[in-house]
Amino acid sequence: MSRFVSVALCAIFVFSVALCAIFVFSMNSADAANAAAGKAVYDGGCIACHKTGMMGAPKLGDKAPWAPRIKQGEAVLVSHATKGFKGKVGMMPPKGGNAKLTDAQIADAVAYIVGSSK
Repeated sequence: MSRFVSVALCAIFVFSVALCAIFVFSMNSADAANAAAGKAVYDGGCIACHKTGMMGAPKLGDKAPWAPRIKQGEAVLVSHATKGFKGKVGMMPPKGGNAKLTDAQIADAVAYIVGSSK
């Protein structure tokens, strides 16, 4: 009986390790897809302001102006990007001025910008 229990425990362990590896791989694939989607959204519209600093927009990759914004959390940034925001320095039009963007596309773009600006 103890041999059966040992084999069963080993099988459960191997199965759980394999399951964790599959889960981590699928998360990395999803992250890569979201990063690619976020870059596509950024390149399709956000770049107009966030490359040049137009209307007070913090430039992509410029860590100093992004740091306090990133500290607020991605949920706040997504909310500002989706609904619009007027700050001390500039303003963010709702959905960057493109009402056709979905909330998921905005979230992907924010994640891309944050990841590129840390």
